[in-house]
Amino acid sequence: MKIGIVGCGMVGSASAYALVMSGVGREIVLIDLNRERAEAEANDIYHAVPFAHPLTVRAGDYPELAGAKVVVIAGGVAQKSGETRLQLLQRNANVFRQIVPSVLRHAPEAVLLVVTNPVDIMTHLAANFAADFGVPPTRVIGSGTTLDTARFRALLGRHFGVDAHHVHAYVVGEHGDSEVLAWSQATIAGLSLEEFARVQRQELNESHRRQIDDNVRRAAYHIIGGKGATYYGIGSAVARIVDVLLHDQRAILTVCARIGGVPACDGVTLALPHLVGGAGVMATLPLTLDATEQAGLRRSASILREATESLKGTSL
Repeated sequence: MKIGIVGCGMVGSASAYALVMSGVGREIVLIDLNRERAEAEANDIYHAVPFAHPLTVRAGDYPELAGAKVVVIAGGVAQKSGETRLQLLQRNANVFRQIVPSVLRHAPEAVLLVVTNPVDIMTHLAANFAADFGVPPTRVIGSGTTLDTARFRALLGRHFGVDAHHVHAYVVGEHGDSEVLAWSQATIAGLSLEEFARVQRQELNESHRRQIDDNVRRAAYHIIGGKGATYYGIGSAVARIVDVLLHDQRAILTVCARIGGVPACDGVTLALPHLVGGAGVMATLPLTLDATEQAGLRRSASILREATESLKGTSL
């Protein structure tokens, strides 16, 4: 099973490494505008294969994506000093205008997995470009809040002393400052957090909630402030999503996708729990949020809708 990765910066390379460490797929093709960088990353990662799983990792060009079932798009440009968010969006949109058609000309059946930030808007634009090739928006998904959800579960698990695999909680909306932590729907062993805390005679007060919220919502800022970039967590998230896509696992993931039929979110690309299989998003599963969370989700959708609308009337 072939996987393509376009963009060999820290996120694209960490994603390839996570795929190898997890044994996802059989062949990984790395593509970058800087061919030397792609070859260097491919060689470095391939040298880890004897310690992990039998995959082939190599650099290539777009024609070598032929037959790929999933193509991860991690390419884009960094924000310049003094550059507005809209200007950055326009530049990254122009990058995607080149990448998406180049991928689909050679891998027309591939599911596109967008990782480039701002991921919700970039996924929305990628779906627009892919539509010219007859690709439905369900086959163009973004990493969304998959990592944020993992952070939420990990921190709740740490607080309660429970393996994070047994914590069920979601972060929805924008992958960014307006994201919504769905506290009201979080469970452990089928119990609400309040019930679990009572049974275990543990405390979960407002101070604990604020600290967890900050550590989820502002995790990227803290990590970037300490080491300049985030890549291990998102690389692992990409590996998980790709595994689900390759093996049609029908998993529930908070990827971002074009939303239809959900009040206040209709037509917006954002993260909700989605049933994900081999062809991408199969169904959207709206959560029963409390009033505060519903208001937060509406605000998040409004922010993303405004950002997407701001691109209309430009050269795009």
